[in-house]
Amino acid sequence: MYKVRKGTLFLPNLSPMLPVNTTFASFMIIIRSSEALLTHIQKLRKEGCTIGFIPTMGALHPGHLSLVENAQKQNDIVIASIFVNPTQFNDPKDFKLYPRTTEQDIYLLENTGCDVLFLPSVNDIYPAGTTQLPHYELGYPETILEGKYRPGHFQGVCQVVDRLMTLVTPERLYLGQKDYQQCMVLKKLLLLIDSPAQIEICPTFREADGLAMSSRNVRLSSRERSLATGIFKALTLISQKLQPGSLAAIKEEAFHLLDEHQFRPDYIEIADAATLQLLTEWDGKKKIIAMIAAFMGEVRLIDNMILPLNFANYAN
Repeated sequence: MYKVRKGTLFLPNLSPMLPVNTTFASFMIIIRSSEALLTHIQKLRKEGCTIGFIPTMGALHPGHLSLVENAQKQNDIVIASIFVNPTQFNDPKDFKLYPRTTEQDIYLLENTGCDVLFLPSVNDIYPAGTTQLPHYELGYPETILEGKYRPGHFQGVCQVVDRLMTLVTPERLYLGQKDYQQCMVLKKLLLLIDSPAQIEICPTFREADGLAMSSRNVRLSSRERSLATGIFKALTLISQKLQPGSLAAIKEEAFHLLDEHQFRPDYIEIADAATLQLLTEWDGKKKIIAMIAAFMGEVRLIDNMILPLNFANYAN
């Protein structure tokens, strides 16, 4: 056994100078090419390891790190990726302004116990370019909410996740509930690409005042950050006033609350949690989800809440 101290090992390509039976259990390995990643995955499979995978765009916060911690409980090896995917941004300005904090992200992942970090380039993810990528028949979930307000977004998400899943081939894929509609879209993707991986949806992490943790929060001014709690207050209002019957009145109250907090809403909707079918009435029994997207200044925030609250742990 080749013993190594705790630290980070950068592997643009796997080094031929290391012994064949070298193990890196004490390291977080950083891999920057798909060829090196495939080689390392092959080694892990020969050792019988199970893999949990967390795809991210970086600018990590405790919510991302909780995905790593959940993956550690269920898998032998945890692999995370950081790649700001250009094909899922329908607004070029949003792509340009998306925060990049790679050095800090490396530090956080290493200290959380992540085993492997994949840091590919655009050329490595899209070797043939981005103009003739696959189109996925995602059906109804692509036509509503985020699909409606961000046309092409979910195609871009599926393009990068398809590529990453082909490379990593994990047993489990870990996602955050804050991007609930994306989770549902990716369930559909795994069926389309015939992936046996299981999706694990983990709870949204929140600041002390309720604001959902998001990489975009750093773009809020101090005043905007104070007002941004309105999105959680609106969800809380819906949860407190939810009754069987028409949902129109509580949605109207939620819109008013967002207006008081100077949000510009794209939508407030309540949907079937299993199908995302938008609802105008609730039967008092079905698991549902309240979903909001709204602009605070130039920053677009999303959040959701599984309802009633006794179903709060329902996601998978």
